[in-house]
Amino acid sequence: MGSGIACHFANIGVEVLLLDILPKEPSDKEKAKGLTMEHPLVRNRIATENLTMALKSKPSPIYNQKFASRITTGNLEDDVKKLGEVDWIIEVVVERLDIKQAVFEKIEQYRKSGTLITSNTSGIPIKFMNKGRSEDFRAHFAVTHFFNPPRYLKLFEVVPGPDCKQDVVDFLMNYGEKFLGKTAVLAKDTPAFIGNRIGIFGIQSLFHQVKELGLTVEEVDKLTGPVIGRPKSATFRTVDVVGLDTLVHVANGLYENCPNDEAHDLFKLPDFIATMMENKWLGSKTGQGFYKKVKNEDGKSEILVLDLDTMEYRSKKKTNFPTLELTKTIDKPIDRFKVLVGGKDKAAEFYRKNFAALFAYVQNRIPEISDELYRIDDAMKAGFGWENGPFEIWNAIGVAKGIELMKAENLAVTDWVSEMLEKGINSFYTVKDGATYYYDIEAKAHIKKPGQDAFIILDNIRKSNEVWKNSGVVIEDLGDGILNCEFQSKMNTLGGDVIAGLNKAIDLAEKDFDGLVIGNQAANFSVGANLAMIFMMAIEQEYDELNFAIKLFQNTMMRMRYSSIPVISAPHGMTLGGGCELSLHADKIVAAAETYIGLVEFGVGVIPGGGGSKEMALRASDIFRKNDVELNVLQEYFLTIGMAKVSTSAYEAFDLGIMQQGKDVVVVNKDRQLAEAKKYARIMADAGYTKPIERKNVKVLGKQALGMFLVGTDSMKAGHYISEHDQKIANKLAYVMAGGDLSEPSLVSEEYLLDLEREAFLSLCTERKTLERIQHMLKTGKPLRN
Repeated sequence: MGSGIACHFANIGVEVLLLDILPKEPSDKEKAKGLTMEHPLVRNRIATENLTMALKSKPSPIYNQKFASRITTGNLEDDVKKLGEVDWIIEVVVERLDIKQAVFEKIEQYRKSGTLITSNTSGIPIKFMNKGRSEDFRAHFAVTHFFNPPRYLKLFEVVPGPDCKQDVVDFLMNYGEKFLGKTAVLAKDTPAFIGNRIGIFGIQSLFHQVKELGLTVEEVDKLTGPVIGRPKSATFRTVDVVGLDTLVHVANGLYENCPNDEAHDLFKLPDFIATMMENKWLGSKTGQGFYKKVKNEDGKSEILVLDLDTMEYRSKKKTNFPTLELTKTIDKPIDRFKVLVGGKDKAAEFYRKNFAALFAYVQNRIPEISDELYRIDDAMKAGFGWENGPFEIWNAIGVAKGIELMKAENLAVTDWVSEMLEKGINSFYTVKDGATYYYDIEAKAHIKKPGQDAFIILDNIRKSNEVWKNSGVVIEDLGDGILNCEFQSKMNTLGGDVIAGLNKAIDLAEKDFDGLVIGNQAANFSVGANLAMIFMMAIEQEYDELNFAIKLFQNTMMRMRYSSIPVISAPHGMTLGGGCELSLHADKIVAAAETYIGLVEFGVGVIPGGGGSKEMALRASDIFRKNDVELNVLQEYFLTIGMAKVSTSAYEAFDLGIMQQGKDVVVVNKDRQLAEAKKYARIMADAGYTKPIERKNVKVLGKQALGMFLVGTDSMKAGHYISEHDQKIANKLAYVMAGGDLSEPSLVSEEYLLDLEREAFLSLCTERKTLERIQHMLKTGKPLRN
């Protein structure tokens, strides 16, 4: 955890000193090298090994491996004096009060006055950790609870100590949100704070319900996964990943430290959990938990599931519930909840019991763990990956309906909820003038949720600010003369409606506005072109229509690039194929740090056909320098496409040549992304944006490059690194990026390269093996090597 936090601070450009304890003696490897306890490599081994292990883990804790140079390792004996030079000390030692107090004692000897000290504890009361510390220490001490892994989970709970200064709290909240890219949630010093208190209750409640309702592990995971806006790992798979022992540790802590909790008995572990703990079936770390991966008789891997009645592993069974079928046409989880609690099968019964218990519990946690209900929702969304928090779910079902569910389970309604309804207020949240308002218990009225001024929330402005829409796109006025084009197709694929919407957005922006942002707040920016449409055209041999569709996509990309207004792309999440090509043609990319962007068309048997192949040839041409080995430069861009490279963060996209230094920018907090994109569009417009001149001077290398590429693909095929069809695709790409079979290096236009690219794309769509690849991707979501 300490290494993960260190990596995330390095991610945002901070210099980090990572200290750990001294080893007791040199390891066998160190002894073999003649190293003694006096050697720095031995003395710093624990911190160094932990960091190395973290950097090798997947998913990576760091945006770019180069950023690891910002972290220096050391030990708590030799380097503790360096604490006098730092601005912020974060303690991440084991959850034992005596060890924490010993570390704080040492810190106090060396820290300078005014240095921030925070603990990553998940539950030890601050008054115990603070004991015996100086006034200045206590004034600058708080808990900053990161969720693991720190890079990916957004929750950052800030828990001030009793003597902590307000400006320290304000700094931590602002820094967490603005710089660390987190959802900073102010919590009280109560057991497990907010996230784990509610999250562990939810899991424990479900543990007790599973036997009562006769549900299986796989059924529960089906019911508590993406269908209700939770991660794919749902409940039991998540416990396997986190570790059953971790969950048990927190649950036991709550059982011991919350004797007056009305759900106290729920934190007591059911028998099947006790058996799993005895057997050390802790999940992924021990090779088995609720799930177990084995080799079957055919030698193929199979995932078995634990039968909670027999406590033996068995093959997974298919799960099917009529109530879930009713939600298949409902895109957003928030709109499904009413349907889910209204069914007549076991699934609906599960949801009614589960949500009733959750609503009853969270209503009673105010003001115990938080004075404001929105903090509970924020914590669950950011820490547990819920798309909607408990009060948002209750709101969607209806406050009165939620009470009905609770009463059916003999659960009492708290006074503040009853009072709210008596006053005629029947919702926890409302939206006014593009801002979210929450019900404040003390004020007995809706109050504007703080911190929204830095955000643009499309859900809040879509209806009031809509300028134009079709089935694939909504165009919104962001204010200050800037439009936004929001994709709304499935997975934000780029089909005919989206392309029409993009062209309409450019029309509108050029006529009545000053700039255009292309951004959305779905899980992913865009997974690329509408493959199903391409497959149908190709299988029906409608090549004229397919040619027209590709030409239209290319023309739209070029229209974006050469429009009279600045166009900003705001990619995040998966930005693949056509989504990447769109970003390549924007005036500026304002990317979320968690952007996984790349040209992946090789995986479906084609080359980038929406200007991506052309653009990579153009970018290579732009960095050719006198006396350069130009072939080497072009080869790097060729390999980016040919190996279907996808960045693991926006920062890696710079290394791939997809994002450009000095032009494109990264936003660590995705919630701020659209506001930042709008800001850059406004700045470019105010600076006197001029329509670019179309390029007719792209240097291509002709036969010289084509020959090198063909020899390379031939060698790869001979060495069995690629298939015959892989070679065919690579040779088509080589022809495009070389500028064709030209006898010498020449200057060509973008249009010339686009024609080559489109011709290559179309010819590959006539290949049976390409159609097999597209079909396999549509069926399985995975690439086929044939």
